[in-house]
Amino acid sequence: MAGHFEATPDGGAAVALDEVEIAILRSLAVQLLELVGPGDEPAEGADPLAALFAEGPSERPADPALARLFPDAYGDDDSELRAASAEFRRFTENDLRARKRDDALAVVRTLDALTVGGDGGAVLTLSGDECRHWLGALNDLRLTIGTRLDVSDEDDGGADSLYRLPDSDPRKPMVMAYLWLGALQETLVETMMP
Repeated sequence: MAGHFEATPDGGAAVALDEVEIAILRSLAVQLLELVGPGDEPAEGADPLAALFAEGPSERPADPALARLFPDAYGDDDSELRAASAEFRRFTENDLRARKRDDALAVVRTLDALTVGGDGGAVLTLSGDECRHWLGALNDLRLTIGTRLDVSDEDDGGADSLYRLPDSDPRKPMVMAYLWLGALQETLVETMMP
């Protein structure tokens, strides 16, 4: 999948995608939405200001991918720092989840708006604001897939070993998606730099 983002004159970005790439990106974005979970809608007639100050969870998610998407603010095992992390999470996680949902929804909506041509491809053109949503979603998708593949920041050679997986390895499709999303993310970042 050789598509890469290129800057557009209006400060956005464009990438040529084929039908398979569109389907993969959309499917991954929908799966990310399912992983992050639905937002809590305020009850009808509820005070909208109170909804802004609703408290979220204080416990770290049990799912490693969610724990990577919603990390502790303080990484030490000290009980004081754990309490501070729980307090921080309680007041920030709902907003962070909402932003991640917005980013993934922007990906789905822009892909759904594409018109695939007779050649089976389309050019996705994003505004500057859509680029920021896409960048967030691409990052979240890579973090999620990387967690499922046990790729970590401290893993010096682990990412290199992904390139050498045999085609028969059941992780190979996920690895290919991880590497492709990384290339898309890198070229999108490049288009957004002045």
